[in-house]
Amino acid sequence: MTPELAAVIVNYNAGDELRAALRSIADEMTGRAWEAVVVDNASEDGSADIAAEFAPHARIVRNTANVGFGRGVNQGVAASSAPLVLIINPDCRVARGAVAAMRAELEAHPRRAIVGPQVLDPDGSVQGSARGDPDMLTGLFGRTSPLRRLLPSSSAATRNVVTTASGRESTVVDWVSGACMLVRRSAFDEVDGFDPRYFLYWEDADLCRRLRARGHEVRYLPAATAVHRVGHSSRTARAASIKAFHESAYLYYATHVAPSALNPKRVLARLLLDARCWWQLRKV
Repeated sequence: MTPELAAVIVNYNAGDELRAALRSIADEMTGRAWEAVVVDNASEDGSADIAAEFAPHARIVRNTANVGFGRGVNQGVAASSAPLVLIINPDCRVARGAVAAMRAELEAHPRRAIVGPQVLDPDGSVQGSARGDPDMLTGLFGRTSPLRRLLPSSSAATRNVVTTASGRESTVVDWVSGACMLVRRSAFDEVDGFDPRYFLYWEDADLCRRLRARGHEVRYLPAATAVHRVGHSSRTARAASIKAFHESAYLYYATHVAPSALNPKRVLARLLLDARCWWQLRKV
């Protein structure tokens, strides 16, 4: 029997968080056909073995090296067969009814490719998982930036991070976080999945932008929720994570905002991102 849904989780030293993620999916899919593929990026904490607790639904794909998030997701999708794919971080768990609500949104229209839930911090505050396309102001008004906290109602802040939506209805957005998203497999395959050039970060923004360019729709559904412990896996490699964030930010900018190698904005972006990376690394 073909599963209705495949959950793909890229694991890297996530510890017991992986168990909580899989349990939330198992509870949500009780009585339904589902599968989970845990792609382990050479974890050293034994956390990948947790997947065996959810057999026969879950299985492990073990990598001998850390191949990054996007490549790992692509591996997991290729190893699964369901028409809908729940891409979810190991430090994220879905609330009851979230998957069913997102599935209904996707199935309401054939051009809907991705639906993202309202992602919450463990304390219940809205994380800001629906965003506007990144631009030069994103670094100043991004999800964790001081300027966004100082000027939360400014047009730059509200464009970059969507924290409110009308009622509980879904809304069209530019992109949603890869920490938790429900994806139509046919659309994912149409654009060849995540761009493997992104090791970590910004691959979700890139995927959504390429899907929208093909006429697909990305939606944010605040009626569905998930809880995400940000950075739990990257805590063991903080410096590498910071470097990957800024490298991926430049790759996104050079690909979608300033595609010409002669565009002077590329040089400016490189300088600003290198300076920001240096500043962040001072705190490690």
